[in-house]
Amino acid sequence: MVEASDQSVENGVVSADMVNAPANGWLVVHRTDSEMAPGPVVGYAPLRMGENADVAAILQEDVAPGDMLMLMIHSEEGGMSTGVFEYTLGAKEDGPIRVDENLVMKTITAQ
Repeated sequence: MVEASDQSVENGVVSADMVNAPANGWLVVHRTDSEMAPGPVVGYAPLRMGENADVAAILQEDVAPGDMLMLMIHSEEGGMSTGVFEYTLGAKEDGPIRVDENLVMKTITAQ
C-alpha cells in the first residue's frame, strides 16, 4: 500500500504519507502520464518491511508542476549489492513488487 496525495515539488522532494512494504525495499518515483505506464525513475527512498510513515524521496531531476508521478514499491531482491538501488527501467534487479499481479503504487500530480 502507498498513501500519497498531489503535492508541491518545489523543495525537490516527493513524500508518501504511509507505505506498507511486504519486505525491505524501495519507494521509487517514476514519471508517468495518462497512459499510466511506469516511466523513467526520478527518485527513490529506502523502505523497511512493514509500515513506513512520511517517506521522502529526493528528486534526481527536475519535475514541473502538472507532471504525473507514480510512487511504487520495489524490492531489494536480485541485485548485486544490498542497500544499493540498482533498478533501471525494465531490469530485474530491485524490481517492482506485485500483489496478485498488480503493481503496488499510487499516482500523484506535482503541484
